[in-house]
Amino acid sequence: MKINRKWINDLVEPRTPGTPSHVYDSIMLVAIALGTVPLLFREQGPLFWYFDVISGAVYLVDYILRWATCDLRSDKPKWKAFLFYPFKPMAIMDLLSILPTVNVLAPAYKLTKATRLFKIFRFAKIIKYIEPLDIFVTVIKNQRKQLIAVLLVAFFDILITAIIIFQSEGEIDPNTGEYIFKNFYDAFYWAAITITTVGYGDYYPVTDLGMTLSIISSLIGIAIIAMPSSILTAGYMQELNRRMENKDKQSSTKNKE
Repeated sequence: MKINRKWINDLVEPRTPGTPSHVYDSIMLVAIALGTVPLLFREQGPLFWYFDVISGAVYLVDYILRWATCDLRSDKPKWKAFLFYPFKPMAIMDLLSILPTVNVLAPAYKLTKATRLFKIFRFAKIIKYIEPLDIFVTVIKNQRKQLIAVLLVAFFDILITAIIIFQSEGEIDPNTGEYIFKNFYDAFYWAAITITTVGYGDYYPVTDLGMTLSIISSLIGIAIIAMPSSILTAGYMQELNRRMENKDKQSSTKNKE
């Protein structure tokens, strides 16, 4: 087995066919699990120290290997690929996921204590290794214009509803002796909860106009919430079919060779 930069690139790329790549993917998933487990507990026992060190070491090796082969995954000139790789979003997340290990190894270094929050980025790496999650992220990127349009519609609906309810609900709550909606944020929060049809019940209108507005907002919310679901579902199936077709083409090409 000849080890070169092309082989290393295939090794670190998630879900690449071949036993070495599958073993590497498994090691990364174990490292992700070890790095995530300490986030589930407030008390950090001695065992979690080893979890942090092991996962951090694996992340560091993975980061170095990806940086060393980044030009093979880029259309840019070689020097530009190496120069700009650390500034890519995923590379930044990978680096931030390594920093908590520095705090573990040198706890007296106070500047790194805030890096404990960066442990959440360790779990984000799992997206690369589980294809359904990777497909979902790809769909969001591909359908971002439609999703942003729906988000804007929802935002303006919430904003208008909040303004109306804030102006119409001027009643005093007899239980608290205060306004039902003390400020505009309370009204905005109520409008957002209503449009999603969650309805916690901590804020609610008491006037006929307010209750009517609640009914209308809930009905509109059903339609608005359904729109992203249909966009994501259609995009997911389209991306899944595209990947399956690419795999079939690659298999056909290898069989011909």
